[in-house]
Amino acid sequence: MSTKHNWRKPRYVSLIVNTILFVVTLALLVFFAPRESKFGYIYEENRPWRYQQLIASFDFPIYKSEAELNAERDSIKRNFEPYYQLDTLTAQRQISAMRQKVYSGGAPGFDVAYLPRLVELLGEVYDRGVLPADDVAELKKRGVNIRVLRGKQAGVREPDNVFTPRTAYEYVIQADAHSVNPIMISRLHLYDYIVPNLKTDQAKNKAELDGQLAAVADNIGLVQAGQFIIGRGQLVNAHQVRILDSMRRASEQRLDPTKSFWFVLLGQTCYIAILLSILLFYLKLFRRDYLASLHTMLLLFSLVVIFPLITYLMMTHQFFSVFLVPYAIVPIFIRLFMDSRTAFVTMVVVTLLSAMALHAPFEFVLLQIVTGVVVIYSLRELTERSQLLKTVLMAMAAGLIISITYDLSQGLGFAAFDQSRSIFVLIGGLMMLFAYPLMYVVEKVFGFTSNVTLIELTNINHPLLRRMSKEAQGTFNHSMQVANLAAEVADKIGAKPQLVRTGALYHDIGKMLNPAFFTENQSGVNPHNNLSEERSAQIIISHVTDGLRLADKYHLPKVIRDFICTHHGEGLTKYFFIQYSNKHPEEKVDEAAFRYPGPNPKTVEQAILMMCDSVEAASRSLKEYTEENISALVDRIIDAQLAAGFFRECPITFRDIADAKRCLIDSLKTIYHTRIAYPELNREQPPQKPAVSHISSLFGRDHKEWKL
Repeated sequence: MSTKHNWRKPRYVSLIVNTILFVVTLALLVFFAPRESKFGYIYEENRPWRYQQLIASFDFPIYKSEAELNAERDSIKRNFEPYYQLDTLTAQRQISAMRQKVYSGGAPGFDVAYLPRLVELLGEVYDRGVLPADDVAELKKRGVNIRVLRGKQAGVREPDNVFTPRTAYEYVIQADAHSVNPIMISRLHLYDYIVPNLKTDQAKNKAELDGQLAAVADNIGLVQAGQFIIGRGQLVNAHQVRILDSMRRASEQRLDPTKSFWFVLLGQTCYIAILLSILLFYLKLFRRDYLASLHTMLLLFSLVVIFPLITYLMMTHQFFSVFLVPYAIVPIFIRLFMDSRTAFVTMVVVTLLSAMALHAPFEFVLLQIVTGVVVIYSLRELTERSQLLKTVLMAMAAGLIISITYDLSQGLGFAAFDQSRSIFVLIGGLMMLFAYPLMYVVEKVFGFTSNVTLIELTNINHPLLRRMSKEAQGTFNHSMQVANLAAEVADKIGAKPQLVRTGALYHDIGKMLNPAFFTENQSGVNPHNNLSEERSAQIIISHVTDGLRLADKYHLPKVIRDFICTHHGEGLTKYFFIQYSNKHPEEKVDEAAFRYPGPNPKTVEQAILMMCDSVEAASRSLKEYTEENISALVDRIIDAQLAAGFFRECPITFRDIADAKRCLIDSLKTIYHTRIAYPELNREQPPQKPAVSHISSLFGRDHKEWKL
């Protein structure tokens, strides 16, 4: 009953954790996904069209560019003929004022006989219109006429046919000089009675100008649905740029922003949820152990989030190219820390999530999947920097090949290739080299251990190994032997040789604290002879807990600490247990005092170490290393472990165990092989000379002739 409860609890917890990761990932991707109604195509004048042939799917006008529209509007404003209202009351007021001044004696010395002619001339001036001098100068500069409103009638007049106060005064003086004495005019101060009578009609001007501006056509033609626009590989000319710009604008205008936002949001949410569900279904069907591992799921969902988010931000802000992003880092990390199938499925999901932001994503998806497959195939284990460089070069070559061959399949010539995309592919490939330094970050953040770290730990100059070789040399030699045996077995049954080799080197580090209590380090003196069985058992058992403390002190990875606590599982210290039981036959022995804390092995590698550790230690007690004795020893020890249930919780098969037995037997036979006993020379007998006779026979002579 308790076993069932313990099995359900982790599953229940992992279900909650995975659900939270799913919801958080979905929310992040949906929040940052671009939802603006964008045209999607990226093009440039005099550059090849990189997409499939484009055919109009709806009617749309060929819009003028904003610069063209602004130029037309500026021309209209510049050539606009302003409207002026002719104020007839101004003439009446000024003429009345002049008469009143004359008749009231306000102009001494002025002859009243000249007044009718001056009134007539002044009437002509006001009838043609008087404008301020600045207005006339501006009209002449622009080269436009004016429209003079007299009531509701408008007449066009050139600026030269309109007076300024100065030109009006000169006109009056020069119009009839023989009948009008300039001296009399100066006495009258005629200039004071000439003022502008043309006033700008603001309302009329605004209405007319707005009408003319509104009448400016924003297009120069029409593209009908089904009309061919541009084909793949063609150089984009200026006219096609105008059409593509018009199609972009028309596409955005066709969508209702309020309605399209919610439709796009719903579609993106469903699309992302489906892809994330595919990843979870794959894990449920093929890798349930990953679903129960928090650090594994965190790494998977982190990679699923990071690269699509980078793509969304790049497309939203339209900077750089998505081909610069090293998406192949995803399969690199997952292949190194998990397995190939998971790496491929995750790569596909990440690629499809990223492609959602692109308008024509087929080439992008094709390129990323091909490079991902090449990375997965070429990078089995990362133990050297050169392996990553080789993988990067292969991925770059694959990316260039698939890009070029796809363009060729679409009928493009070499001259029409998009060279910038090839450059981006190369740069993106080089950025994959950042996977090596990022590996350290992934290990620390998510708790993984790479082969690079394992190889570093197997260096005998590591402080722990160097200390063990000095303080517990027998244990060090035993660990080295177990490491070699375990690596051979792991390689035989398809486990991880480097992992089990490293774990074997450190599994007995706890013995360094009490090395003399372990037989491999003793030299004739056994301190257990002076101790009780219970005390001796506790000292032997303590090498596991002491080893864990040393592992924590020296910051060994968790995967190595697991080897320390599982290499004896929950087994008994049989020697002292049996010895105590024999001394106390009538007493019920408490097995807890003689039992290791465990737990039992959880992985195939831990099971391999348990088998190899026990077999190697027991093999030293054999009196005769015959094939029968070695085979019997290996079978007896491993069968006893199997019967005790030590391998019940790890995914090792009976076939794996049988292969492990055969590998151990062959290895021990090689280690303890029987040597040939060399004969001793009997010096009492005279030496024989068979070699001389043999040599003489070769020369075809008898013995005496040869000696001579």
